[in-house]
Amino acid sequence: MNEQSNTSVSAVPVSAQSLRSLRIKHTRIAQVMSELDTLIYPGSQDSILLVCGPTGVGKSTLALQLVQMALAGASAQMEANAGLIPAVYVQAPASGENDFSWTSFYQRILDQLTGDLDLPKVAYGVDANTGRAVWPRGASRNTLAALRTAVERGLRERGTRFLVIDEAAHIIRQTRRNRLEIQLDTLKSLANECGTQMVLIGSYDLYQLVSLSGQLARRTHVLHFERYRQDQDADLRAFRACVLKFQAALPELWGDQLLPHAEVLQENTLGCVGTLSSVLMRAAMLAQQTGGWSVDALQRALLTDAQRQRILEEILEGEAAINAGLTRHVLKAPASRSRVQKRGIA
Repeated sequence: MNEQSNTSVSAVPVSAQSLRSLRIKHTRIAQVMSELDTLIYPGSQDSILLVCGPTGVGKSTLALQLVQMALAGASAQMEANAGLIPAVYVQAPASGENDFSWTSFYQRILDQLTGDLDLPKVAYGVDANTGRAVWPRGASRNTLAALRTAVERGLRERGTRFLVIDEAAHIIRQTRRNRLEIQLDTLKSLANECGTQMVLIGSYDLYQLVSLSGQLARRTHVLHFERYRQDQDADLRAFRACVLKFQAALPELWGDQLLPHAEVLQENTLGCVGTLSSVLMRAAMLAQQTGGWSVDALQRALLTDAQRQRILEEILEGEAAINAGLTRHVLKAPASRSRVQKRGIA
């Protein structure tokens, strides 16, 4: 790379923030959404659908678009029945508690089901001396059981076909190993009681849930949300198309200078479009800070060697577990900033 390319900038002002709201419905998302659409139906034997994939592959985008598509498809029915909510999206809470917080989780579902699902309430008084609220002896507050009952009723009354739980790996990471089966049983029970399928979306950690018991394994189906692989020609073309869409989103910044670096970007981000989005967001912010496009900004936005190596190890382990038929390649040297220069970003 020569020095001139490091300092070459465009004077055109640009709002890099526009990349933050950019959602690309790329080939991988379309494939998984199509499969989910086929598997979500009344009376399905699959109470729980697990969507597993690497970090940064675009799982949250998939989750949101899946619910948005369901709501758009049911717009006529929702107009005729104002109480209908065919799909609900929530994130599994990472509360910082020692165990997974079902209280927070149920409350998030109720928030999405809107406000007329009243929970059992009790009268309370005020202590004249302390000014504190005093609950009557034996009175029950909004207990976990009350929250669960409200969620069940809400999902039934709203006619909710499926509940999408994003960041579902939090259920595992905040749960002791000997309680994992209980957690999944709780979700399966909720699905059975309400006729609502559970779509759990998260990292490869989720895959261990299918091995907890034969009964749970029978009622659970796993979908693999894969990255774009460098050893597949179709994946190379699809990832390149994603880079082109990002380039088109900020033509005043990138011009046509982003697409030539698609190969290096795929290697550095391991073919994960969510990670690509983060890298390009950083690159755009850095470029904006210096007045416009520069190759140096793109280089500085890439994952470091250590970051990429750690993510790659997790991906290979997850792919080997979830699909034994995948070829497990020897770890490649990461696309570092120095290698970027050699590969021709200049």
